[in-house]
Amino acid sequence: MSKAIRVKLVKGFYGSLPAHRATVRGLGLRRINHERILKDTPEVRGMVRKITHLVQIVEEGLTYEAPAKS
Repeated sequence: MSKAIRVKLVKGFYGSLPAHRATVRGLGLRRINHERILKDTPEVRGMVRKITHLVQIVEEGLTYEAPAKS
């Protein structure tokens, strides 16, 4: 199991740059107060850093479990 972070969308992304909107959608965030648990990788950290004015890292050091396949 690898490390994970919990990311929360705290501000609406409408009216922001198209690249920022795409980054929010790429992280899987859909609406204000929506949270996702993501792998703690340099790619995800870079995406979060790009939109720090829209998101908040709620929790670090979680363990990441892959979603169950149905």
